Amino acid sequence: MSPYRQPQSPSVPTGSGLSWARRRRVLLAVDLQDIPFWRRASPALLAILLVALTDLLSGRDRYLAPLMTVVPSIAALTLRPLELLAVCLLGLLAVFGLSHYDEVDTINDTRFLWGAMISYLLLTLFSAWVAKIRMRRAAAFAAVSSVAEAAQRALLRLPGPVVGPLHLAVRYVSAADASRIGGDLYSVLETPHGTRVAVGDVRGKGLGAVQTAAVVLGAFREAAYDEAGLRGVAARVEASVERHAPDGEFTTALFAEFRTPGVVELLQYGHVPPIRVDPDGRAHVLDAPDPWVPLGLGRLAVGEPTSWGQPFGPEDVLVLCSDGVIEARHHRTGEFYPLEERVGRLVRDAARSSAELEVAVGRVYADLLEHTGGELRDDALLLLITRTDG
Repeated sequence: MSPYRQPQSPSVPTGSGLSWARRRRVLLAVDLQDIPFWRRASPALLAILLVALTDLLSGRDRYLAPLMTVVPSIAALTLRPLELLAVCLLGLLAVFGLSHYDEVDTINDTRFLWGAMISYLLLTLFSAWVAKIRMRRAAAFAAVSSVAEAAQRALLRLPGPVVGPLHLAVRYVSAADASRIGGDLYSVLETPHGTRVAVGDVRGKGLGAVQTAAVVLGAFREAAYDEAGLRGVAARVEASVERHAPDGEFTTALFAEFRTPGVVELLQYGHVPPIRVDPDGRAHVLDAPDPWVPLGLGRLAVGEPTSWGQPFGPEDVLVLCSDGVIEARHHRTGEFYPLEERVGRLVRDAARSSAELEVAVGRVYADLLEHTGGELRDDALLLLITRTDG
């Protein structure tokens, strides 16, 4: 899922979790029940047709109707129990018809017919039970996915499309196994000290990474309002990570402050450098003059990190991302995604409006998926920022 802004409606999750309507949509999606019946039934119906044609074309001297036993097994993969029974009844009628065609319904050959019918009926009942179990497991998976999505929304507290003087467009994708929660994080806050942004990437997996992400975001949300300088904000976050993050976990991070019109102040902690796209579509990588270690490793470094300023006007686009974007590999050649080379043309003129910015982030994300062949193997965060105050 790409958790970006959605209008409030009865189906949008509240603070306590996801609505019933939202959970139902998740269930339908994971069990293919959002696909029309005829499409879900088509594999089983095609199997009936193929068995019938094979029997008819092979002549009356070959009795192939027992092959119809494949139909219940196929139907159990996509159909509900009652739907399965209906489709399998059609297959049973086909067995009767083929038996009459092959002349095995005579008094001497009824043993073949009875054998085929009993096998078919028993397998149909067993397949209906399997379909019921499948739907129960799908419901359990949908519940877990819904809870995970609600937890992610509570953790990220997604900002709106406009925060202070900034327009935002986001794509966030978790590539964890069937999970909605990933190790990438971001937050945008309007504070008395300007609009402040944090993006990060927890180096870890599972619940440990979620715990660290919660520590980083919680500390940032407090410090961003209290500290007068960006360095003070980052120092508070660093201290919280060292106190509360699990041993061995560390987080790359990038902090940005938009206080003075026409300038953005940046502070980098081992994170992917941002890219500024100017009005002509040229991409400028904003490398830190004094790179610093990730959050959680500060005790191993000597000295202190320093922030630096960069020009950032109302026609510029600031591109922030995680390494899940730049390290995404081509589906055939294995090459990394060339964000610096492509982002200029993809987001050019996106500063015109919030709608243009949303379209631009969609173009970048679509280009990323095309590069990888439609699948991401790591969490990926894309955050596009423009400003309206010059």
